[in-house]
Amino acid sequence: MKKTLVVGASLNPDRYSFKAINALRNADHPVLAFGLKEGEVADVAIQKEWDFDSDIDTVTMYVNPQRQVELYDKIIALHPKRVIFNPGTENADFAALLASKKIETEEACTLVLLSIGEY
Repeated sequence: MKKTLVVGASLNPDRYSFKAINALRNADHPVLAFGLKEGEVADVAIQKEWDFDSDIDTVTMYVNPQRQVELYDKIIALHPKRVIFNPGTENADFAALLASKKIETEEACTLVLLSIGEY
């Protein structure tokens, strides 16, 4: 199981981050969530404050590249094994920075990866 941080988590059932949290939990992955509004999706509390430990395997992005800039150092400090850039979050600058820190990046859809057993 891959402990995953969902960045850009939403309480809106129509948002892909909401669907990803549910899909990750259904696949028994431990999930943490960071978003603009506190609340709960499945059994996962969405946090507004950045307070995460460093034993995270995967960070999956659901925020646009402009909003990612303020999170660069915070995500790097977690030392995740990989960062997934979901559709619409692709960020070549951040991907290059992550690669320089030996953090794997992937432009993919978390929901698709889960559905085909490639997560």
